[in-house]
Amino acid sequence: MTAEQLREKFLKFFQERGHRVIPAASLVPENDPTVLFTTAGMHPLVPYLLGQPHPLGKRLCNVQKCVRTSDIDEVGDNTHLTFFEMLGNWSLGDYFKKEAIQWSFEFLTKELKLPVEKLAVSVFAGERDIPPDNEAAALWQSLGILPGRLAYLGREANWWGPAGQTGPCGPSTEMFYWVGKGEAPKVFVPEDKNWVEIWNDVFMGYQKKLKDKTTAAKREKEGKREKGVEEEYEYVALVQKNVDTGMGLERTLAVLNKKENIFQTELFSPLIEKIRELGCRREERAERIIADHLKASVFILAEGIVPSNIERGYVLRRLIRRMKIYAGQLGIKGIISHKVAAVVIEIYKNIYPEVYRHQDFIFEQLIKEEEVFEGVLERGTSKAGKLIKELLKRGRQKVSGKEAFDLYQSFGLPWQKIKEIAEDNGLIVDEEGFYQELKNHRELSRQGSGVFKAGLADNSAQVIKYHTATHLLHAALRKVLGEGVRQMGSNITAERLRFDFSFERKLTQEEIKRVEEIVNEKIKENLKVQKEEMSLEQALRYGALGFFKERYPERVFVYTISNPETGEVFSKEICSGPHMERTAGLGKFKIIKEESSAAGVRRLKAVLE
Repeated sequence: MTAEQLREKFLKFFQERGHRVIPAASLVPENDPTVLFTTAGMHPLVPYLLGQPHPLGKRLCNVQKCVRTSDIDEVGDNTHLTFFEMLGNWSLGDYFKKEAIQWSFEFLTKELKLPVEKLAVSVFAGERDIPPDNEAAALWQSLGILPGRLAYLGREANWWGPAGQTGPCGPSTEMFYWVGKGEAPKVFVPEDKNWVEIWNDVFMGYQKKLKDKTTAAKREKEGKREKGVEEEYEYVALVQKNVDTGMGLERTLAVLNKKENIFQTELFSPLIEKIRELGCRREERAERIIADHLKASVFILAEGIVPSNIERGYVLRRLIRRMKIYAGQLGIKGIISHKVAAVVIEIYKNIYPEVYRHQDFIFEQLIKEEEVFEGVLERGTSKAGKLIKELLKRGRQKVSGKEAFDLYQSFGLPWQKIKEIAEDNGLIVDEEGFYQELKNHRELSRQGSGVFKAGLADNSAQVIKYHTATHLLHAALRKVLGEGVRQMGSNITAERLRFDFSFERKLTQEEIKRVEEIVNEKIKENLKVQKEEMSLEQALRYGALGFFKERYPERVFVYTISNPETGEVFSKEICSGPHMERTAGLGKFKIIKEESSAAGVRRLKAVLE
């Protein structure tokens, strides 16, 4: 069965059961600011899962392109991918467990003709106030799934959501297929990698929400208050119970065609063939990572995202550079990403025409990023060589974790390259020490910047002025252009500030002038800047702006800029600082440049005179 046939068969099956086909959504979520990419077909449907009527009714299905980076270290095995397609069907307050399980079983065994003897399932084991899903277990057994092939698993395996801090969620049931040799074991052991998960039905019967104080106090008094992070939340039954399912296209395709892994399917074999043509060495894992990362990069670039050091652009940059490192392991020389990308586009141009429409842009950005990274590698390799010579001169046989991390942090040299250079010279690297340094750095960065690395060059008086001015600029933009404007990134030096924000078009000269006027008015008013420390949830309830909730620590600083006489608040944001105490000392604010940073993102550069 081809990928096209599988997509068509799935959609037709559910159309015949009253479902309407909805188009694939963008990889950039519109209704969920807590994730960088669409990781499941339900992201565009969150408002409808919460009760808003969908214009196409209560039964929907589609094929959704997805990007997940949580499993990036597992890419290269038989089943994990960064970019993949998800076949999904939804019930928005219509059918529930019985129909969902019945149709899943019917599609697998009747339409795809997979033998029931090779199927196994898992259901939710229950946790806290939520009981085990005995109903789903009974339904599976009534369809012929033997007790030994049914496992009760915990929250990590059989609970889905919410996508953010709060929202719809519920227990799930997962379907597995035996890909090992010989007959499938009579007893299902989920840890056995020969059991491959191919489909997941989520029964969204709950909503995770913040507890109100009365309920929380009552539960604490009764000794039922939960411990840890979850203690501020509760799970309440949804009035509208939903079904959300997801079947991995690539995994199912491999199973149907009796392939040993997803990289042997038509969606990857041409890529692997091209990579082998370009290389002079064979290494299966490296080939798979290159194919996966370039495919994901093509689809991210097709969304108008460009490589950068923040947010989605950083994920893209990491994928391209990681690909480059593994290409080196295969002996591949020169710029090659666009050559493999052309094969990706050929595979998908009919089902996802956007990759074909934007191919010139995709090739241009891939080539540019590869060229930049080659320069980074050259400088970092030179520095590493000097370090190793010095260590050998001193009789050292080991590169410390800190020394390796300095190469990584200061010169952009990836871990794999550091290790390779050291081993070529007979040295070993303290891997545990390196990753501890990396962990410490990430923790400090998270605490220090809240949302992302703010680009503060130092904490000099001038930099502090620019940081304070950035808050005024953000608030002024929202007043002039609307509250849909949100900060996407910033970079501050002692000479200027650079500010990226979401906006679809070029600003007019009148708009730029008005933003400048508002900022300068607030500087002259000598507004007060007040800092408060509180929990993240308190800050959000307090009305502080914070667009990247999952990246903040549990406790944050909130800076409020207000008129000390009237109490009128001009700006209130979660931020780590530093800031001026009053605005009068900032000087005159002047915007010197306005340009595009990425699709849907504008960039302003400004100075204080």
